[in-house]
Amino acid sequence: MENGIERIRQGLALLNRSERKVSEFILDNPKGILHMPISQLSEKTRTSEATIIRMCRSLNFKGYRDLKLSVAAALPQQKTIEHKYQDISAGASLSETIQQIASNNIYSIKNTLAVNDEKDIKKVIQELNRARRIAIVGIGASAIVALDFEQKLKRINKWCEVLIDSHSQLVSVTNLNEEDVLFAISYSGETKEIINTVSIAKENNIKIISLTEYSNNTLQKLSNTNLFVSSTEKFIRSAATASRISQLTLIDIVFTGLASIHFDESVKYLDKTREVISKFSK
Repeated sequence: MENGIERIRQGLALLNRSERKVSEFILDNPKGILHMPISQLSEKTRTSEATIIRMCRSLNFKGYRDLKLSVAAALPQQKTIEHKYQDISAGASLSETIQQIASNNIYSIKNTLAVNDEKDIKKVIQELNRARRIAIVGIGASAIVALDFEQKLKRINKWCEVLIDSHSQLVSVTNLNEEDVLFAISYSGETKEIINTVSIAKENNIKIISLTEYSNNTLQKLSNTNLFVSSTEKFIRSAATASRISQLTLIDIVFTGLASIHFDESVKYLDKTREVISKFSK
């Protein structure tokens, strides 16, 4: 969240041509813009001040000053870590593979935190807390993340249902109402089955939370609140692993935030379910 440089880099796909021009200038001159007033940046990039403000808001900065503070906070990290996602390579030793996968996952998590705004995560937690029922939808690899979230929510006695095939998604979402929440997971944000389900939810005024890659996509546009994963799959063939780890990290953050709202009850339910599982696992 505090890494402004990574947020700008990851968000280039979200911007129009003029806004991207400003962002690319900042990425090329991160130190230079720290003491540069907005009028000077406007002149340097041959864009309007309004364009710069729009760019800041598109990337979830409060304004130009907030962007500069976030870039300043990120500079020490850029000095100590120059990382590039590493792809699967033929003939790599086990030691090299271990290092590559670990580095990709760590970097993906850091980038994912950089592109999410804390206020949006807080809003997601509040909406889930108020929900009468939570329906979680995902297809393919996203279904793995959906199932993980369902298991966590049931551990604290939060009513939820995971739906991982298109027919059950359509049937169940039809019966949701305005007190419920649909949590839709799709890395691309373009999975046809998920878009169909979310479109019905939209028509029925159901609150929709999405978890997608950090880009302009259909699911993100249909949703009330969005969580994002860094766009690693554009860089490496093995990125499905890294993006899944980042999705699970966000799920853990949301779950922990939700459980902490009703801490005593959550601990009671967690202990109770742990005892039951332990009893029948012997």
